[in-house]
Amino acid sequence: MTDSVLAYEEKMWELFDVSKQGMPDLADAYYGPVKDAVYRDGVIDLKTKRLMSLAVAIQAGCKDCMISQTSKALELGASAEEIFETCSVAISMGGTLAWSKALVVADYLREREIIE
Repeated sequence: MTDSVLAYEEKMWELFDVSKQGMPDLADAYYGPVKDAVYRDGVIDLKTKRLMSLAVAIQAGCKDCMISQTSKALELGASAEEIFETCSVAISMGGTLAWSKALVVADYLREREIIE
């Protein structure tokens, strides 16, 4: 991979910070009450919800989403094994396209030195 996934993640959050200054209503709506209601412990714990979101992100092919959900799952204590099992579920549903997108997750974990 020519571009660092970690560098991409940094650029992604920098853009959000700039966008929030320019579009506070949109940023507040996007990261506000709906996400707060969904991303909390409920019948399903928060770590599992983040892993579910990672599988959806892989299916959608959203690089920003894959990085963000992987990061948040790690913060909640997810192991590399749990993340790869989540990738496996996404791949079983999405085939080769999902497989290629899951490589972003592997590169991210490698750059964070979570895997070799």
